Amino acid sequence: MKISVLPKQPNWIVSYFRVGRLLYGALLLFIIESWVYGVQLKKAIYLEATGWIVFWALFFLFSFVHIYLVIMDGWSRYQNYKRAKDQFFIHGFREKIALHYIGSKCQRMAAETAAEELGIKEDVQNYYRECGVKWYHYIPYFMIKEPFFLFKKIFWSRTFLEDAYEPKFDYQAMFKSQTA
Repeated sequence: MKISVLPKQPNWIVSYFRVGRLLYGALLLFIIESWVYGVQLKKAIYLEATGWIVFWALFFLFSFVHIYLVIMDGWSRYQNYKRAKDQFFIHGFREKIALHYIGSKCQRMAAETAAEELGIKEDVQNYYRECGVKWYHYIPYFMIKEPFFLFKKIFWSRTFLEDAYEPKFDYQAMFKSQTA
């Protein structure tokens, strides 16, 4: 089924935040955590408590690094969204396209957001359900299958360093022209 009539298209900023809504919730938590750990680290430094300095420094670094990682993951998922939207628009719903984005909750959200903006979200969600995807499947499947994923180049490139994707269509203009 090809897309013949476009639903109203949201602004790109709305799409950006809808795609990464879980990530941006986590981003807020990591910012708060970093602040809390930073305050505790300052106290430990003031008290010259070496053990606590190391303890709070490790926690602070963990949270602070995650701020960057979540931002990059959100950007990468937005690239997935733009690519999926073009693919669904050109070919309509295809299992092969949806399958490409099944690996993680964030990738599925990118594909579902793209599909929703094209009026085919139900098809994508039904396919994911048929594949056994549950609403609580938040941990990416590759993390379960490959415990050493952190040492794989594909993990870093596909999760945080997705190439910029330039959409092939101006969906806002197309929607406006079909309603004019």
